[in-house]
Amino acid sequence: MLKDIFQYEFLQNAFFSGILIGLIAPILGVFIVVRRLSLIADALSHVTLAGIAASLLLEKKLGLTGGINPLYMGMTFSVAGSLFIEKLRGVYKHYQELAIPIILSGGIGLGVIFISLAEGFNTDLFNYLFGSVSAISRNDLWTVVVISIFVLLVVVLLYKELFLLSFDEEHAAVSGINAKWIHFIFIVTVALVIAASMRVVGILLVSALMTLPVAASIRIAKGFKQTIIFSVIFGEFSVIIGLMLSYYLNLAPGGTIVMLAILVLLAAIGLKKWWRGRAI
Repeated sequence: MLKDIFQYEFLQNAFFSGILIGLIAPILGVFIVVRRLSLIADALSHVTLAGIAASLLLEKKLGLTGGINPLYMGMTFSVAGSLFIEKLRGVYKHYQELAIPIILSGGIGLGVIFISLAEGFNTDLFNYLFGSVSAISRNDLWTVVVISIFVLLVVVLLYKELFLLSFDEEHAAVSGINAKWIHFIFIVTVALVIAASMRVVGILLVSALMTLPVAASIRIAKGFKQTIIFSVIFGEFSVIIGLMLSYYLNLAPGGTIVMLAILVLLAAIGLKKWWRGRAI
């Protein structure tokens, strides 16, 4: 694939998009896992599916071929879903975790309705569900670039605030941090990353790329920053090798990337057990 990258534009788009997604998804995933909000990625991914299905439905029923980019529609739905999660967290103050399954269920329900109105699955929707190397356009790549820059700026500029909120929200509030505003920015950022990742990994598997590298990293890392570094390394390994294997073996990139991430996780667990046994 490395030779082909410089020959075919679609492979360039897939490869460089994958590198960026392999960077930003695990970085945000560390904060998500530490805050025990892993299901947020699943909820927003299903809302994104509803947006993609709505875009394809409009394109089919209204004849708007090429007029609506499903990526932007999915992104809009994902951000809207993140805002509804925040709103529901305020409504259910003592049961804030209820907001996630509510939005997840709504996203699934809405997506199924749009798919049924569009008279079932088609090739485009299948590519969004499980990822596709050939479906990533140059515009998609530039969208991923912009979102990646935004994510990195948010993490760098708000690192201290995000760190404190992840481990001690009460102390963060006492320190004068506007927890509600920071969490709002964070969840919108997560929504954007999920929407941007769907072309490479697929809507149904994108949450795995945000959690599996982190799960592997937690087993061997000795600090928060080290957890972030290992998560990025594992994420990049899974994405780059996964894209290569999917291209040469004609496999769905999303499933290939996730299975590699699973293998990395199993290796990290095995390494930890081996190290403990050796220490004893």
